[in-house]
Amino acid sequence: MMSLPDQLYNMKFAEYFDSIRKMYLMDEKFKVICDNYCSNVVNGENYRKKKEKNFIKEQECEILSKELEEEILFYIVRNS
Repeated sequence: MMSLPDQLYNMKFAEYFDSIRKMYLMDEKFKVICDNYCSNVVNGENYRKKKEKNFIKEQECEILSKELEEEILFYIVRNS
């Protein structure tokens, strides 16, 4: 027996869970809608994680750039 995708187990659908389970297994059009919803939720989560990871990398680059700017200026002052 086919199980429901994890994304359908959420509070928005809690009161309709029995209906969702039955319709998902019996109504192909409803299943397609649910599968599209689940794919979209997963994609959104993946983009959110990439965005957080990219933000951290961006912050690390900015910090390193500032440190290197100071090092460049210090080197110029010390060696000119």
